[in-house]
Amino acid sequence: TCGCSARVVTVPPGPLIRVEGQPVSIRCDVKEYTGPSEQDFEWNMLKDAKGQKTKIISSFDSRYSDQSYSKRVASGDISVVRLQDNEVELKIAEVKLTDAGFYECQTPSTDYVISGNYMAQVQLTVIPNTLKVSPKTPPPVISEGSDLTLSCNVTRELIHPTYLSVTWSVKKGTTSEEILTYGPQGDVVTGSRFARRYAEGGIRLVPGRNGVFELVISRMTTSDEGNYECNGTEWTHESGGNWIKIVESTKEMGTVAVTPTEPNFTLTLVAEVNPQTTAEPTELACRVTNIANLPLGGRLGVSWEHTSLPGGDPQTSHPIGSLDANGNLLPGSIYMERMKSGALTLSRVQPNTFKLRILRTQEIDMGQYVCSVSAWSVNSQGDMVKTSENRSSPLTVRWDTKRPIVNVVAKRIREASVGGSTFELGCSVTTQNIGDAGYSVLIQSQDSLDSTVRTIMTLSPDNVVQHGGATDPNRRDNLVLTKSGAAEFRFRLAGVQLSDRGYYWCDVTAWTKQQPGQAWTKASSSESNKIRINFLENGPSFSIAIKSDDSSVYPWETAKMECSLSVSGSSPKTDDLAYEVKWFFTRLRGGPASVQVASVDRFGVVRKINRNSSSDPVSSVVSSDSGEYFCSVTPWYLSASTGAWTEAQELTSSKVFLAVKFAVWDSLKLPLLYGASASLGVGLFSLVLGLVCAQCCCRNTAHLPRSRNKLMDLEMD
Repeated sequence: TCGCSARVVTVPPGPLIRVEGQPVSIRCDVKEYTGPSEQDFEWNMLKDAKGQKTKIISSFDSRYSDQSYSKRVASGDISVVRLQDNEVELKIAEVKLTDAGFYECQTPSTDYVISGNYMAQVQLTVIPNTLKVSPKTPPPVISEGSDLTLSCNVTRELIHPTYLSVTWSVKKGTTSEEILTYGPQGDVVTGSRFARRYAEGGIRLVPGRNGVFELVISRMTTSDEGNYECNGTEWTHESGGNWIKIVESTKEMGTVAVTPTEPNFTLTLVAEVNPQTTAEPTELACRVTNIANLPLGGRLGVSWEHTSLPGGDPQTSHPIGSLDANGNLLPGSIYMERMKSGALTLSRVQPNTFKLRILRTQEIDMGQYVCSVSAWSVNSQGDMVKTSENRSSPLTVRWDTKRPIVNVVAKRIREASVGGSTFELGCSVTTQNIGDAGYSVLIQSQDSLDSTVRTIMTLSPDNVVQHGGATDPNRRDNLVLTKSGAAEFRFRLAGVQLSDRGYYWCDVTAWTKQQPGQAWTKASSSESNKIRINFLENGPSFSIAIKSDDSSVYPWETAKMECSLSVSGSSPKTDDLAYEVKWFFTRLRGGPASVQVASVDRFGVVRKINRNSSSDPVSSVVSSDSGEYFCSVTPWYLSASTGAWTEAQELTSSKVFLAVKFAVWDSLKLPLLYGASASLGVGLFSLVLGLVCAQCCCRNTAHLPRSRNKLMDLEMD
């Protein structure tokens, strides 16, 4: 209720089991106290929990020790070490069986109010040292690749519940490295350098009976040499879950030497594909035979070297590349780019056969080749290490270098005989001493053999077409350059004109690539024979004819005449033709004077000519239209040779005579009919009118009876 602190003194939970002759340390601390921060401690020993106390040592009073402990305290066998202001540690350098009992830690009070506990006890149990480690001496010398068995017997007398562990280690010089530890809980802990080897089964633990433990190391290598040791440790498991090492013993097992056994084998380097010219492939095979003493799990690797041929440049050896035991490719700096592009490859085609392939051999590849095969084995850490290496005899790769030759032959595919037709040229390429190549083509022309050369079109090795500077931009659709075969090309010129006349040929250049992805390298070039375009511009031929439906007509009837033209020779398209047409009239047959009646220009505009005393040229015929008619035509055509409209020679048709007939009866019958009809009509009308007047105006209204005499009156007669 007053809120005061209560002092708490703490020691480790017991009982503490220790082995005779081993060091012992017991810690004591105090908390929740008042007064100075640095506290004093006193240690006492009791044979039983409530027995008589025997003073051992004090942290502040040098005369505190009982007479039975004063000598041990003075010699340092028993001491107290301050760890902090509130914590100390009691140490016994070599514990004795008589030291077993209860140890009490007491703190003098510095509190204002006495509260809490001021002392704490812990039991110490001391057992005799019964741990025994008896290793079996291994063979002093073993062959590389053999297995080594390390046997160690670790025992103790089970007086109290203690546990054992066994550790194997190897010592090289002054450095000792743990291989494997088994226990105390039955678990296995490996050294960092041996973890992978243990996981792969290269190190095995074989627990036996009666404390016998065996460690088997497989495939010993020279790196496994050393002085092997066996360590046995006794452990106790205290309250709180802590494992405490109470005693251990290490014994040397013996020194083991490993006799190396280098693998032996025979190398044979042969050329399976030998180039005869530049750019041909090369394939070298390095065969490994008569393999002996290759350790279990051992593998082979290969490295290749190239030495230039003796000549003007000093001979130098360059590493091409290598394949290690795991198949990892390590290219040489000079050949790295060629390997990345696939132009040069290193491979293992069979377990004991390695190959070097060059897709396109260059002149710099000529020289001597050597393959070096190395044997690899697994070391003690589980890594692959090179143990030996053999070199093959050098193999010379060379060929006679020849000058590359390109031949080009041009031939006419389609002849351009007239303007507007299509000209087609084909070029075939043959090569010597080049191999696989790409081609660039230039289509060139000149008006005469002495005139300036013009470039019409170009085709690159990558098949990119471009028009030359001499090409009219308006005619580029008429030009075609294609690759029709592996080494064949075609040039086509549609709608040839007079300006296209001249000589045409192919200028071909052969290109090669040293390896895929690199730029093209020029090998050689050549020009083909020349093909000539030569034709005359004649133009089309025209003929004219005239015809009339009737040669004679009556007045007021319609007369129809046609002026027709026919085209022969080089016939242009309909859209490329136009005509100017004129119609003429002569009154007298064979008369020299003619009058133009109408005209149609080449744009289709119709013009009519007014004539005195003549009707419209497209209306009904009158008597004055009688006479001779003819037409005159001027053709216009779009010249395929020049591309311009050209006026042809004017054509005049023959004459046709149109007669206008005059008939008397045909002329009078209608007037007579009209007159007779009119007279009859007037007479009838007069008669009817007289009758009507007689009846209506002059009639006698007084009725006179008619005489009944048979004779009529005279007046009636």
